[in-house]
Amino acid sequence: MRLDKLLAEGLGLSRADAKRLLASGAVTVEGTPVRSAAEKADPEAQRVCANGRRVELRGNVFLMMNKPLGVVSATRDAAARTALDLVPEPLRRKGLFPAGRLDKYSEGMLLLTDDGDFAHRLLSPRSRLPKVYEVWLDAPVADAALAEVFRAGAYLGGGESASPAILEPIAPDHARVTIFEGIYHEVRRMFDQNGAHVTRLVRVQIGGLPLDPALAPGQVRELTQEELRLLLTEEGGDANACGDERL
Repeated sequence: MRLDKLLAEGLGLSRADAKRLLASGAVTVEGTPVRSAAEKADPEAQRVCANGRRVELRGNVFLMMNKPLGVVSATRDAAARTALDLVPEPLRRKGLFPAGRLDKYSEGMLLLTDDGDFAHRLLSPRSRLPKVYEVWLDAPVADAALAEVFRAGAYLGGGESASPAILEPIAPDHARVTIFEGIYHEVRRMFDQNGAHVTRLVRVQIGGLPLDPALAPGQVRELTQEELRLLLTEEGGDANACGDERL
């Protein structure tokens, strides 16, 4: 691998910064200073160091965040804190972004990665990956009759309807909702069209992976390999049953 590419990926630098680092004489391969960006090295077989510290290729990162209120699911925002602002320095990577969104006034499970293919698998409408939310309402409408409306595909207004969803009442004004699509403000709009306003919305599960209860609002941690496997399964919801009803 070219040294400028190795330094860029291993240290999270731009190619231009990697070339400047090489030109400064701070990079060695097996103890020998190297200044040429075109020089090649194998980071697994050779010891490549920058400023005396070994450079190793880092794999993609997959993070779980418990997003708090007031934080936007974006890489940058001029008026509000972003999800990336909450990621501690050791977990930051060049190209890190939220794989999906929670609006500023929603809370709970948000995934971040620097792997575009992984994000596409999560977000593709064809995946029908279940997403589970707990909602609190300003009116007692979470009942069996509304559950049937959700299962049939609730009207969202403006001539648009949601895909079939699962509504599980917890209390008259508190419920769990599982959706399989991702229309803009889908959960809030389903309730708005049926006599209630969502006062609090918390995403508690994606696919077969629940939000870690040990993560306080604003905290972030890496996913384990087992959690990545769970994430892309449907163990957390009756996805096939609900999806088949729409066919």
